[in-house]
Order: sequence, then structure tokens, then C-alpha cells
Amino acid sequence: MGTKVRRSPKAVTIHDVARHAGVSSMTVSRTINGQRYVSPELRDQVLASIRALNYTVNKSARNTRNGSSAYCIGVLYSNPSSAYLNEIMLGGLQESSRTGAQLLLETCTGLASQKAALKKLLAAGVDGIILPPPLCDSRLTIETLKAEGIPTLALATARPLEDVSSVRIDDYQGALAMTRYLIGLGHREIGFVKGDPSHTPSDLRYVGFLAAMRECGLDIDPAFVVNGLFTYRSGLAAGEALLKKKKRPTAVFASNDDMAAAVIAVAHGLGIKIPEELTICGFDDTPVATTIWPSLTTIHQPIVEIGRAAVAILSEQIERQQKGEIPQPVHQVMKFTLMERGSSAPR
Repeated sequence: MGTKVRRSPKAVTIHDVARHAGVSSMTVSRTINGQRYVSPELRDQVLASIRALNYTVNKSARNTRNGSSAYCIGVLYSNPSSAYLNEIMLGGLQESSRTGAQLLLETCTGLASQKAALKKLLAAGVDGIILPPPLCDSRLTIETLKAEGIPTLALATARPLEDVSSVRIDDYQGALAMTRYLIGLGHREIGFVKGDPSHTPSDLRYVGFLAAMRECGLDIDPAFVVNGLFTYRSGLAAGEALLKKKKRPTAVFASNDDMAAAVIAVAHGLGIKIPEELTICGFDDTPVATTIWPSLTTIHQPIVEIGRAAVAILSEQIERQQKGEIPQPVHQVMKFTLMERGSSAPR
């Protein structure tokens, strides 16, 4: 007969105490650390919940954090582009190795999965959370984290909230610059592949494209504007919709590199020469931009640096919060660069 292994009960976290007491996790942390800004009534309320849940502070972990700033930062993502996420994580890991912070990655899909993933991160005791797109614009997720007192950073949002830290580029200006570049090459009939409508950068990139066309007095053929989802598969469908027409554009601007790469693949399949017969451009400058043929003209978004900055900003805010201060939101706008490569040529 086998020996039964007794499972230890799940450890009570600071977030469990906060929910039990009806206060934020920040208030619980301040009470435990004997810091200011907690009224006697709230302090008694928190201490009563600590006793009721039999919560104990992990002193070794706490001492480690106090000595080396070893914060635990969660990354909650549902981005379909693995290349984009990999670049973000590379920058985040570079910064975390410097500061001693730990990164905890959790994925989700629909709303139910999102709530479960968020609950899992909170149960793990994360000190802060980074939200890449499209979750960077999820009011539900942001409000939940605010209620828990968890410092939050919206990464690559096109419409940052005043009270939530963010790191991003100016997507509107990036799309404006790329469209002006195509017009400068002599292109007048330009196709555009939209991105996922749930991502705020998608809308701004399209608006930037429209603005550049209108400022030059160019008509926009509705048949040359097609929908995409920032995925390679959606780019294939978009490429077929644009390039199998009797009248096709002389240039195509796709809202990200994955879709641009797919349009190039469709063009190759149809025997269309790039860039002699068709110019194709993308956005982001992920690794695929320089691994396809011809290499892709695109807007370079410093994704690694954005990931690094996100961890640095959030680490500082966590440190301020643990000192009993109220961290102020930080909004950092990174520079983009237009990378001219082999997929574009004068008309």
C-alpha cells in the first residue's frame, strides 16, 4: 500500500488579507511594515484579518527584497505575435538581471481566462504587473489592479491613461512618416492593411496613414484598405484581397511586420516582383523584417528598450510604494526610426 502524501495548504498571500479586510494590498503592506498613512481603524481591521487568516510574513523573502530590490513583476499577455513578445521579454530580462527583479509570465485568451490568469499572478504575490497590448487598454484589468494596490504599467498603449504608467512610441507619427516616405518615392495608389481593432496602436497607425494621404491631396481607394489582425495568417488573406485585383496598389503599408511578410509571400506566389513591381512596408521591425527576402522596409520600434524601460519604471514604483510613498505615474515615449531596406523602391 502506497504512502499518502499530504499536500500542504495553499499559502495565504498579502492579497488574500487585503480582500478579507476590504482594503488595498498597499494598506496591508504599510500596516505590516509599520509605515505611515494608515489610520488606527484600518490598521486594526488589517490586523484582525491577518489573525483570522493566520497570515505570516515570509521573512527570508522580505529580507532578500530589502537587500537587493528583488521584486517580483508579473507580465500578463495575450498578444498573438510571439516575435513581439520575445523582444519585450528580452529587454525585461536584461533589466531584471541588473536590478535583481524576477519576472513571472502568465498568458490568457478570453475574459474568463484573463481573470484566472490575473488571479494566479496576484496569488503568487507579484509586486507589480506589466500589461502588453491589447491588455494595456483593458479597463477591467487596470481597475482590478488599482483596487489591489498593485503598481501597473501599460506597455505600448496608443492611448495612455493619465494615472497608469506607460512606455510607448508615437504610433500616429510613425505611420505618418512611413506614408510620407512612400509618397516621396512617387507612390500614389497605396494599399493599407489594418491591425487588430482591439489594439489601440492599430487605430492610430491607420489614422496616421489617412492624414499623410490627405495632406498630399491623394484619394484613398476603399478597395485598397483591408482588415488584418496583426497575425501572419490575416496578412495572407489581406495580401490576396489586395493583389488579386485587376487594379492593384503600387505599394502596400501593413500595420505590422508579420502581416507585411505575409503580403510579400502572396506577391512571390503571384509572380509579382518586389520592389520593382510592388513596394511593401511594415511596422515594428521585429526579427522577421530581416529574415525574409527582400528585407523589409519598416518603422523600427525599440521593442527591447521598451521592455527594459518597463521593468525599470515599475521596479522604481514598487520600491517607492514599499517605502510608504505614493508612486506617481511615469509616461515615457521612445523614438522610432524608419528603416529603409530592400522591399521598397521609387515608383
